[in-house]
Amino acid sequence: MPPSLRRYRQTGHLHFITFSCYRRQPKLVTSAARSRFEESLEQARRCYGVGVLGYVVMPEHVHLLVSEPEKGPLSIAIQALKQSVARRLALRSAGPFWQARYYDFNVWSNRKRVEKPPYIHRNPVARGLVARPEGWKWSSYRHYQTGVEGRVEIESEWTARRREQMGIRPGIKAGLQCFPP
Repeated sequence: MPPSLRRYRQTGHLHFITFSCYRRQPKLVTSAARSRFEESLEQARRCYGVGVLGYVVMPEHVHLLVSEPEKGPLSIAIQALKQSVARRLALRSAGPFWQARYYDFNVWSNRKRVEKPPYIHRNPVARGLVARPEGWKWSSYRHYQTGVEGRVEIESEWTARRREQMGIRPGIKAGLQCFPP
């Protein structure tokens, strides 16, 4: 790791994560590719006990707002996520799917926690992909606006209320196979 890059782990903070496709190539340009990413994100969420508070899948990069995993370090969960997506989408590709590493910003204040989801959700609008955030299917925006469940379970008041009504306590399911080889 470069000396200027510091990661603060196991602090109990949320993490704003960004990672890009190799050389910012639009490898997630199709709806099928973005949906595959969401499937892998949900699998990583369940496997590692990562709370996903927000996300957006763009054609060439991804933004996540996540908690630290209940099981293992965040770096391993992100590595497993990236490897799963690359295996599923780049089977015949000669080059790498992802840029090495990822950007990790510790969200240590309530001000930053409130700031990050709108930034994430406005990304497709800022790029001119849609006119309004609700027009981009591959993000957590719709969940925040309506409580509707998507491919990825989002940690929110909606989700907490639903779990409480069902008598479910959050946690990692024993014996869950994380990612197939």
